[in-house]
Amino acid sequence: MESLDDVNEVVHEPSEAFADATNVRAFMREYGIDSEADLREQAARDLDWFWGELPDYLGLDFYDGPDAVRDASDGPQFTDWYPGGSLNIAHNTVDRHARRDSGTRNHVATIWEGEDGEVREQTFHDVYRESNQVANALEERGVGRGDTVALYMPMVPEVVSILYGVFKVGAIAVPIFSGFGVDATATRIADAECSVLFTGDGFYRRGSEVRLKDGADDAIEQAGHVEHTIVFDRLGTGTDDLPWDDDRDEWWREAVAGQSGEYDTREMASADESMLLYSSGTTGKPKGIVHTHAGGLVQPAKEIHFNFDHKPSDRFFWVSDIGWMMGPWTLIGNHALGGTVVMYEGAPDHPEPDRFWELIDTHDVTTFGVSPTAVRALRKHGDDWLDVHDLSSIRILGSTGEPWDPESWRWFHEHVGGGDAPIINISGGTEVFGCFLAPLPTEPLKPCTLGGPGLGMDVDIVNSQGDSIADTGDRGFLVARASCPSMTRSLWSGDDRYLEEYWSNFEDVWDHGDWAQKDADGFWFLHGRADDALNVAGRKVGPAEVEGALIDHDAVTQAAAVGVPDDTTGEAVVAYVILADGYQPSDALREELREQVGDELGKPFKPREILFVDEFPKTQSGKIIRRAIEGAYTGEDIGDLSSIENPDALAKLKEAR
Repeated sequence: MESLDDVNEVVHEPSEAFADATNVRAFMREYGIDSEADLREQAARDLDWFWGELPDYLGLDFYDGPDAVRDASDGPQFTDWYPGGSLNIAHNTVDRHARRDSGTRNHVATIWEGEDGEVREQTFHDVYRESNQVANALEERGVGRGDTVALYMPMVPEVVSILYGVFKVGAIAVPIFSGFGVDATATRIADAECSVLFTGDGFYRRGSEVRLKDGADDAIEQAGHVEHTIVFDRLGTGTDDLPWDDDRDEWWREAVAGQSGEYDTREMASADESMLLYSSGTTGKPKGIVHTHAGGLVQPAKEIHFNFDHKPSDRFFWVSDIGWMMGPWTLIGNHALGGTVVMYEGAPDHPEPDRFWELIDTHDVTTFGVSPTAVRALRKHGDDWLDVHDLSSIRILGSTGEPWDPESWRWFHEHVGGGDAPIINISGGTEVFGCFLAPLPTEPLKPCTLGGPGLGMDVDIVNSQGDSIADTGDRGFLVARASCPSMTRSLWSGDDRYLEEYWSNFEDVWDHGDWAQKDADGFWFLHGRADDALNVAGRKVGPAEVEGALIDHDAVTQAAAVGVPDDTTGEAVVAYVILADGYQPSDALREELREQVGDELGKPFKPREILFVDEFPKTQSGKIIRRAIEGAYTGEDIGDLSSIENPDALAKLKEAR
């Protein structure tokens, strides 16, 4: 959005009854805070108070309490949170909920649905026993404190027990996206030096079997390090049907299922590593982002409790893979509070475009999170697919990953949320395992807004000189002026790249790389990555704005806009579009679409070219990878593209006309 004119109307206003019953209002009453604005200000101004109160308030357990809330004597870049304390994420997400006197022992922790329709439920007691079996299997194979364990797994319930079992022994979980190819998987295994890898024979995607074990073997051969591979049998294949190394490979049923269901979870220091999450870099080498037991617990628990207003009866479904940040975030945040997570294995439109709506209806989902791109694609299938399902169980909607267009945001709010459920549009990243910006459910909403700073997040908007411009209404860089418990203290590869990536643009300020803006009413908005902005003859526009203008045309179901070099304007817009059924590529349609963008955004932003394709390179969660599209057009090497679920789409982009 070059301006905020299209999103200047408040379209969601929570009822007083709804707002009064929220967790955030209960917190405000307990601490005598009059307004959400005052809460945000106090939580950002007094970080020691907010983050100090939070563990006890949320009922999170430390074995030994910390000596202080934080030690920032080495600067915000290397803040030590909860020093002197000891805890374990798995104790908080599993053990205490599985105790006989907990009240949650037999509460459903996960509801899983496979693409083929199979449904399985696990109670907290089930997850407790299975994660203990994983822990015992790991110890038997020599895995302990500080060792790394890779999860290259299909999205099956066992990933929960694997994640928590790794935490239990004090090892570091390395989730790897199940859609990665050999090179991407090998890069992560090699960088983390994983000695054990959990994988599966495969999974189902759009009705077909996708094999994992073959790729896992190739990645291990390329990367080395892996001494034990534990294989979960999802597809029902046998050893005769898979590549198999008798000295390294074991079936889950033999390595894990026969282990004892009891295990004494290890106490870990607050700063001990729990997870190594990889974020794709632009230099060709992914960034290994390190999260601790303390930070990896308190941040997602805080956000699920306050921003998503967790209630004991909630069923939380966020579309993600365990290999992306939102997978562990969803599990840890909900399970820390004794909540139920709904998991799904397959594609959003298989066998029909109503698969998500059917899931919500069948499992009484109360909180549903999905990417804006996925919503745009589902919206184009029409309302009839929604109308045959009861979505009245939804209390809260969520989204993350990229900017919205107002029309799709409104459709999501009105048709999926029934006009009553707030859209908690969050933005942060793998680097903070949570949100810099997030609305509270008690607040009014304008289309596309991210509300305001997350609680306990000291964020700001600055100009290129580092001066705050948040209150001027101008667009600037989203930054953090202080650390938070879940912020990576460094990168797995060392401090140099960490400091260069995040702390080098402004003195003692974290530069997140997003364009941000706060309007006159205090609503915060994002405009995409600062390095993604389309700068045409000195005028800037976000890719999402061009794409939104194209999607407004009946012929277009999806669009992707990128900036390319231009001799006259410095940069020009090139747009790729996917056409709706009944429309064919033509020069006339191409010109019609160019004119539509010019009419909506101004003539400078008319695409230089419109190219027709059948699909875009995307992640499994539905996010379009624009830099891959840009690289396909320009022929330049633009770094790590390992997150692409459908690499064949890249070749087709290069042939687009």
